[in-house]
Amino acid sequence: MVRSLRRVIVVWVVVAVVVLVALATWLSYNRFVRQRQLIDNAWANVDTELRRRYDLVPNLVETVKGYAAHERATLEAVVQARQAAVAATGAPDEQAVQENVLVDALRQLLALREAYPDLKANERFADLQRELVVTEDRIQAARRLYNANVRDYDTRVESFPSMIVAALGHFEKRPFFEVEPTVRDAGAPNVAL
Repeated sequence: MVRSLRRVIVVWVVVAVVVLVALATWLSYNRFVRQRQLIDNAWANVDTELRRRYDLVPNLVETVKGYAAHERATLEAVVQARQAAVAATGAPDEQAVQENVLVDALRQLLALREAYPDLKANERFADLQRELVVTEDRIQAARRLYNANVRDYDTRVESFPSMIVAALGHFEKRPFFEVEPTVRDAGAPNVAL
């Protein structure tokens, strides 16, 4: 009788351990799924703000054209960088390369305001520049949220014991979205009236 009672206890302990491991695995898997969705959602927010920037660039270029027509190379560089950035649809780290090119081109474009006092005083240019600065702020906020979600997710992918669930569930590390400091470096709009 004592022997059969021990067997029953051992069976129950084994069942309890199996159930706990299964429950922990299930919870860990679901957490990975939630984190992956957070990353995808955060990336959609970054993408929305990037699209907003892409929509502002042609207006900015057209405004500058009227004042700095002989700065054709700068204007063309901005247009080409915008086209390349719009066409880049790969992973965030791959897309960041094109975004850096666009940011550099925008810096050059915004630097023209110093060389052209009439452009500097143009209200449309100042409005577009302000809107671009706001958009850049929103891109940075969305990028920080995305990168924070990626950091948390990647930490779990590499940490024991969740790395076992990550391997079994094919949860792989996600890339960060790193872009150079943006238009803010060009300074705030300075409109002389």
